[in-house]
Amino acid sequence: MPVSKTAENTLAKKSTSANDGPEARTLTDGFHLVIDALKLNDINTIYGVPGIPITDLGRFAQAAGMRVLSFRHEQNAGYAAAIAGYLTKKPGICLTVSAPGFLNGLTALAHATTNCFPMILISGSSEREIVDLQQGDYEEMDQLAVAKTLCKAAYRVLRAEDIGIGIARAIRAAVSGRPGGIYLDLPAKLLGQTMDAEAGARSLVKVVDAAPRQLPAPEAVQRALDVLKSAKRPLIILGKGAAYAQADEDIRALVEKSGIPYLPMSMAKGLLPDTHPQSAGAARSFVLKESDTVMLIGARLNWLLSHGKGETWGDRPKKFVQIDIEPKEMDSNVEVAAPVVGDIGSCVKVLRDAMGDGWAPPPAEWLEAVNAKKQTNLEKMAPRLQNNNVPMDFHGALGVLRTIIKERPDTILVNEGANTLDFARGVIDIYKPRKRLDVGTWGVMGIGMGTAIAATVETGSPVLAVEGDSAFGFSGMEIETICRYKLPICVVVFNNNGIYRGTDVNPSGGSDVATTVFVKDARYDKIMEAFGGVGVHATTPDELSRAVNEAMDSGNPTLVNAVIDPKAGTESGRIGNLNPQSVVAKK
Repeated sequence: MPVSKTAENTLAKKSTSANDGPEARTLTDGFHLVIDALKLNDINTIYGVPGIPITDLGRFAQAAGMRVLSFRHEQNAGYAAAIAGYLTKKPGICLTVSAPGFLNGLTALAHATTNCFPMILISGSSEREIVDLQQGDYEEMDQLAVAKTLCKAAYRVLRAEDIGIGIARAIRAAVSGRPGGIYLDLPAKLLGQTMDAEAGARSLVKVVDAAPRQLPAPEAVQRALDVLKSAKRPLIILGKGAAYAQADEDIRALVEKSGIPYLPMSMAKGLLPDTHPQSAGAARSFVLKESDTVMLIGARLNWLLSHGKGETWGDRPKKFVQIDIEPKEMDSNVEVAAPVVGDIGSCVKVLRDAMGDGWAPPPAEWLEAVNAKKQTNLEKMAPRLQNNNVPMDFHGALGVLRTIIKERPDTILVNEGANTLDFARGVIDIYKPRKRLDVGTWGVMGIGMGTAIAATVETGSPVLAVEGDSAFGFSGMEIETICRYKLPICVVVFNNNGIYRGTDVNPSGGSDVATTVFVKDARYDKIMEAFGGVGVHATTPDELSRAVNEAMDSGNPTLVNAVIDPKAGTESGRIGNLNPQSVVAKK
């Protein structure tokens, strides 16, 4: 793309002198200070959508050697930035235009904050003097005020000499303590401001120790060990916070030294292989109900764990040990007998070392009961995963993908949907850390393509994105982005003609289809073909296996339209209890 006249003028500013005399000095501007500040802090990738007033910022960043990936929608670019932060522990950068583009990025910013992913949403904005008087500027909006309620922190930079400190504050806020989303507001006028280049360089800040270790108190460690020692039926729950910590070897050492069965939350799968003998994933309901002591490592007692109470947890009284960097997380739903506050890596290492050499494993009868329940459930599930039904059901199709991931453990699995997500979470084993990425704490549909793009960009690993047809619809246009950048992503769309099921009917008898029904027998594979990728229509488990393996071998952008029985789904997946039913309607 040719550089615009505006870009040419601004690019020239780095070498333009303030005068022609002996005291001539080189100038820089806001565009270049933003880029230099990011690069100084080892941030070299930007996800975004170009437009006024940040188009040239993307051009200059690319010219400066940064990788700038342009998306078709800001929300998807934001999801990419969020998961980039999770995978790298550095804030992912999403760059948007003002007002509408900024608003499109807000869902991803809130998603990052809720999931504790470090991310910075940088948006161009209208000028303060016009916005504050509400005089009707181009895309006028007080973006800072809107963003503050949805993120960990929000900042606005008005002077070029403050760009370095503004970006430094955003980086530190994003990754320190409990990570989260940060908003950085850059008015259009700021980007064009000029200043002496040497002074500009001195104004930049290299952030030192952005996320300092927070060691747990010795008495907290001893209290936790005392609670675990007294347990008869202990359980460890690993959350995605544990995976984010990248303390993989220490976590594995702690779990194995303790001898305690563990249950991984979905994005913590692979911290230890799902096939590890201590894994209790196949006995989830049993261990939650029967345990008497639960140690949470980077997991929260939110709705995903039924708030630590109720039928899911059974009638047995329980003691909780919780490791978290945020003190306010303790006692959020139930009493925590042994809170351990600090960064997960430090806490886990201190706990493991404090166990000493004489640590006794849990009682044999508890371990035998857990293993027996696992074996029963696995044997019950096995034939369902091996069926060759046509049209395919969820288990038959996921059984194929389970084998592919087993044979290709370095593949990153991205997963979203209702039934597609819920069944895959239990069916597909993960063998390495941070190889399963999904909708997270909010259960946001639409993260798929943005997450898949960032996953391969940040890690270099191939990606298998397993999507419900409804979830795919939120970000499907990013197929063009995948093809444009020639990314090694295979998308499998589980196509059952609708949301939950494709068999619902309009209760009024009218000509409109039911609200949960899509176009029958849609060919999503044709979308991929339209942009130059490989599209495959798979109707049997064998066809699905062949198509996905060929895609993974080739590294070519591929979409497999996997035909699923429209009757196979269940209402709201496995969280139907959250979907209220009308008593009046039942009459």
